[in-house]
Amino acid sequence: MDIGTDAPLKKDWMILADLIARDVRSGVFAPGMWLKQIDLEQRYGYGRPDVRRALDYLAQKRLVQHVPNRGYHVFLPDGEQTAHILELRVILETAAVDSIVTRATPAAIKRLRDLARHFDDAILNGTVLDQYEANLAFHRELLGLCSNPELLNLVTELRGRTSSALAGQWSTRARVEQSSREHHAMIEALSAGDALRLKEIIALHIRQPQRV
Repeated sequence: MDIGTDAPLKKDWMILADLIARDVRSGVFAPGMWLKQIDLEQRYGYGRPDVRRALDYLAQKRLVQHVPNRGYHVFLPDGEQTAHILELRVILETAAVDSIVTRATPAAIKRLRDLARHFDDAILNGTVLDQYEANLAFHRELLGLCSNPELLNLVTELRGRTSSALAGQWSTRARVEQSSREHHAMIEALSAGDALRLKEIIALHIRQPQRV
């Protein structure tokens, strides 16, 4: 999770929020799992005030949920809500395609190819968290080509509300390999300047968690 502040300026609770978010999204903390503050203090080496501020922040981002008098647990969206958010992402990300195609220089396409290969390497040799970070880097680079920077911020926010555990998103090896193929297909469409094809692949890619 990108807190939105340069790393040297981050306060301790912001750094801790990043660490918890990564563990949530990599599947260390499963959807619905309760997060005991004392356990988090011991795991990350931070004090109670920083743990509480980090959890409150993540609750605002809907990565965790606060239940009064009980504590915090990893956010567990219902299926209908997830479907609505994924469709909203389809609308936003496909709407950005025309701008992305216009701004895609050869250098930008090369960066995307390098990031797609990095994701492939993570599939073969890395952890689930490595795969998550490589995947996120690819999509940030792609959406970063859009002329509207707020779109990237909004999509990042929406992503955090639907995929709290990456292991759930990529439940099989076949699914993560399909994601890789779609990354490369996006690059080929972008390189060809084929906006319509790129929109089709992006829509398919976003809806992937809904496919059996």
